[in-house]
Amino acid sequence: MSADFLDGLRAIVGATRVLTGAEEVAPFCTDWRGRYTGSASCVVLPGTTDEVAAVARTCAGASVAMVPQGGNTGLCGGATPAGGEVVIVLTRLNRIRALDVANNSITVEAGCTLHAVQQAARDADRLFPLSLAAEGSATIGGNLATNAGGVQVLRYGNARELTLGLEVVLADGRIWNGLRGLRKDNTGYDLKHLFIGAEGTLGLITAATLKLFPRPREQATAWVAVPEPAAAVALLGRLRDAAGDNVTAFEIIGRPALDLVLKHIPGARDPLPGKPAWQVLVELSGARADLAATLESALADAVAGGLAADAVLAASEAQAAALWALRENISEAQKIEGISIKHDIAVPVSRIAEFIARADAALAATFPGVRIVCFGHIGDGNLHYNQSKADAESNAGFIARTVAVSRLVHDLVHQLGGSISAEHGLGQLKREEVLRYKSGTEMDLMRAVKQALDPRGLMNPGKVL
Repeated sequence: MSADFLDGLRAIVGATRVLTGAEEVAPFCTDWRGRYTGSASCVVLPGTTDEVAAVARTCAGASVAMVPQGGNTGLCGGATPAGGEVVIVLTRLNRIRALDVANNSITVEAGCTLHAVQQAARDADRLFPLSLAAEGSATIGGNLATNAGGVQVLRYGNARELTLGLEVVLADGRIWNGLRGLRKDNTGYDLKHLFIGAEGTLGLITAATLKLFPRPREQATAWVAVPEPAAAVALLGRLRDAAGDNVTAFEIIGRPALDLVLKHIPGARDPLPGKPAWQVLVELSGARADLAATLESALADAVAGGLAADAVLAASEAQAAALWALRENISEAQKIEGISIKHDIAVPVSRIAEFIARADAALAATFPGVRIVCFGHIGDGNLHYNQSKADAESNAGFIARTVAVSRLVHDLVHQLGGSISAEHGLGQLKREEVLRYKSGTEMDLMRAVKQALDPRGLMNPGKVL
């Protein structure tokens, strides 16, 4: 990297915000899971959209590739450089630009953490419903780049459904300001949808106008033992019949997932006796004053009808938080336990039970002794379906079979009309794998969009395509 190029970047953002030393750059070159490690020519920390645009123009002028990065909490290597790129870290773009209570919208910069946006909404007596375990460090830009989902998708939708407008710096440094707070705008192609879920391969999202909702006045939370996944799906249907859109979260947790949390997370306690094989975490929220009674009555009927074996209802916010902590710490517990083969899949809710039964049986037959950690957002058909072996020596050999394991899982997902990436994106991890499951026509269309917006391939190369 030439001295003139680096001097040009320093002139834009300041000398202290262009990192070149090996120790300074290293934290930005490895993904959260530790699966991917690359190298960067430098790391740049701009503080405004104009600075991002100037950095992009400088990189484009020198034909240097760019990797946008936020909180670096991704799970597929989508924000990790391969080698020689400029990593553009957007965490200094962390301002709440506007909050329109009457319009139920908030405009925020890409470096705002998800938690900060949630808190700004709460301060205005509103709700921003996107919620996931990494919300304290994950940024809005990254959430949008991967079209994040989380635990409330069945009521509010993915990040895509929560976005009204975007501001984006294009590969040549131009700024597209599409920060409109409109629910209806039928004036041609809805360009924001090109950048949401594109993982930074088409442009750098610098700000977004997001939807807000009335803050729920009541909330009811329960941890429920179910005999099998099919019963969990049936229970979801019963609850939606009873409470409608007040069912805001419905998470399934298999016993191996909970056991890892109990093993590795201090203070974790099993909510129910008897070590049930399957549990669901249910949340109702909204304006209705009878939500707790509705949930209690529905669960009593479920127990009587055999759809549930036992249940505990949270009697306080602290108890509800403790139940949610069990669910939210599964990924952290897995990381502590050791490396595993991870799948972020989606199938129609009606086929969840079939997928689990068939995939479990096929994996057990092909890889004896496999440990399957299954949990996730059963309410919207998204499972985190992960495999490992309990002892380190056996696990090393098992991890070496990742391609075969993933082929078995993903082929079944495809057969059931599902997706091999529900909310984590493709990144580096699945960019080749997806070719097996998308048609040639679909891939041609994606490549055409990439060519139109980034003809020189400077935006996050080696990701998605």
